[in-house]
Amino acid sequence: MAELEDDAREPTLVELIQKVRAYHPAADLNLIQRAFVFAEQHHRPQRRKNGDPYVGHPVSVAHIVADMRLDEGTICAALLHDTVEDTPATHEDLVACFGGDIAHLVDGVTKLSKIRFRSKEEKQAENFRKMLIAMSQDIRVILVKLADRTHNMRTLEHLAVDKQQVIAQETMDIFAPLANRLGLGALKCELEDLSFRYLYPERFKELKGAVNKRLAERKDYVDKVIDEIRGIVSDAGIGGAEVGGRPKHFWSIHRKMLRQDIQIDKVYDAIAFRVIVDKQSECYHVLGLIHEKWRPIPGRFKDYIALPKPNRYQSLHTTVIGPDGQPIEVQIRTSAMHRVAEGGIAAHWKYKEGGKLEQKDSERFDWIKRLMEWQKEFDDPSEFLESVKVELFADEVYTFTPKGELKVLPRGSTPVDFAYAIHSDVGATCSGATVNQHIVPLTYQLKNGDVVEIIRSKNQKPNKDWLKFVRTTRAKDRIKAFIKKEQRQRSLELGEQLLDKELRKYSRSLLRMRKGEELEKAAKALNLDSVEELVVQVGMGNLTAEAVAHQALGDEGVAKSQKAAIAAPITAITKLIDKVRRRPGGVVVDGLDGVKHSIAKCCSPVPGEPIVGFVTQGHVISVHRKGCMQTLALEGQRQVDVTWGESAGSGYPVAIRVMTDSGVPGLLNKMTKVFSDLKINIDAAVCAEAPDGRAENVFRFHAKHLDELTVVTRKLESLRGVHGVTRVRD
Repeated sequence: MAELEDDAREPTLVELIQKVRAYHPAADLNLIQRAFVFAEQHHRPQRRKNGDPYVGHPVSVAHIVADMRLDEGTICAALLHDTVEDTPATHEDLVACFGGDIAHLVDGVTKLSKIRFRSKEEKQAENFRKMLIAMSQDIRVILVKLADRTHNMRTLEHLAVDKQQVIAQETMDIFAPLANRLGLGALKCELEDLSFRYLYPERFKELKGAVNKRLAERKDYVDKVIDEIRGIVSDAGIGGAEVGGRPKHFWSIHRKMLRQDIQIDKVYDAIAFRVIVDKQSECYHVLGLIHEKWRPIPGRFKDYIALPKPNRYQSLHTTVIGPDGQPIEVQIRTSAMHRVAEGGIAAHWKYKEGGKLEQKDSERFDWIKRLMEWQKEFDDPSEFLESVKVELFADEVYTFTPKGELKVLPRGSTPVDFAYAIHSDVGATCSGATVNQHIVPLTYQLKNGDVVEIIRSKNQKPNKDWLKFVRTTRAKDRIKAFIKKEQRQRSLELGEQLLDKELRKYSRSLLRMRKGEELEKAAKALNLDSVEELVVQVGMGNLTAEAVAHQALGDEGVAKSQKAAIAAPITAITKLIDKVRRRPGGVVVDGLDGVKHSIAKCCSPVPGEPIVGFVTQGHVISVHRKGCMQTLALEGQRQVDVTWGESAGSGYPVAIRVMTDSGVPGLLNKMTKVFSDLKINIDAAVCAEAPDGRAENVFRFHAKHLDELTVVTRKLESLRGVHGVTRVRD
């Protein structure tokens, strides 16, 4: 557990040099001294909030970096990391004095302080984007940044309370989980405890006092357990083993108390006992000895040696009933595993040019690549930042392909997430899955050790309903991209039809005008990139076909075309209307009430929705919802203005689909009660099992108005067990 001292003495340059020389005798110490002189000169006029010279901060950051045992280039970057942002020094100055490698590291850490953003959230997201870009090119960037944040957190008491809260929350949300994913266990614990201290000061103070008191009271017990473990290890002939016990960090204890709703005196495993041996085989030998000595608690054993965490953490964890019947946690690992557990990526750092990792290490941190891919695809900074938090915080579940390939996914992931983890095409065509040779619904939440086989179909496409249960950002991103592409294609087709129809009023056609320059000029005038984008915007309803036609033809061209096209349409429509038989209520056609009409089954419009009418060959007005795809086939028919009348009679036929959990007692009764409470008769109901294992319920009834349909939908959606309600159109 990290020591949280308020008045710790700032370390010096001499101590820094000694620390670096101890682990890296060949380091260029003169380069480090020159970096210190450069930083000291440029920061000399500046003071920290506590009144100390500012240069003490970069020196302290360099000490934290040195504790990670990094190379002299990274030490120099730590000393210089604030010079470009906070002093007159420039990037070019750093290149001239220290070379491009160190200057690049400093640039990666430098904040985007000179760019104006629309919000704090956007600034935070953009800062993180830049850090990711630099981090993907040289992992040392994030190590310096974490060291910088750690020292800022150690001296946070000198800032105003509101700033303390903001910085502590950002540290808890982003930097502590980031340290965890990089395997920096000691740094992660310290950042969490420091954040805890400022986010919940009273609770932290109370817990710290209680833990320290409890440790003093249990000192004899801790010593007794350590002696007994040493005894059984020694008797087994395992030499050189280190045995110790230390308390878990405060934030971990706090979370356990909240999770289990217990007080500190009930947290028996607040102290973790650790056994460090030389060889991996000795880890399992010691585990067997511990289990022979004390009874293990079922479900509390984890083998992170056989299945390491993505950050390369390896250890055996077991909880047993120790002396006096008290539960104790024992962690067993080798010395090499312990170095990785404490120092993470820095513990197996290869001093290669450009900060590159060896291939086997790079594969362990491919999540950095995933973050890099995602940051390019989010327009909304807050959405991107939330996806990062999900990726950093997620507890992992270990799953396997039928061939034994390991796939590590966030806890709560489904077969669809698994499919997208294999390949985007596999995810897009996923129609089902088997887990441990049993068919499961796509909503099934995967568990550790599950063997997953994806069932594919060439007719399957990503479903927007998948967004309700997929867990990984990759799956969500690919599904959204497909839906967006599909919607764009539909908008393009509809826009072409609407625009072509409008242009024909002026004796033009879309095909002919695409060969000229009028539409290109219209797109440019409307600040659109291309004619295709112009057509898409018409299809989406963001632009009207009439406005685009006027923009393309100009006032003179429109007037000329209108004059040439004046003819019989209005007269012809009037004659048709006069011929048809009228009936009361319903729809008003071209200002006349009671004209014979039919409601199109393809879109089933109801009062409250915008509608359009077409005179069919049988002299009947066919009423469609505006935007209905079937109206494209009626292009040759006469269009008339139609509006809803004052009376809807008994209503208009509609159908809705309600997706629910299967086998929920009384749910069907609750759904039908929604209709009866609203005095709506159900004309027909069909209930069946959907392919994903849920229940699909289709109800047909008559709605008098869109508002009535909305009320029905909302009431059904509020029922427990209902996943979604959608409109069904023939």
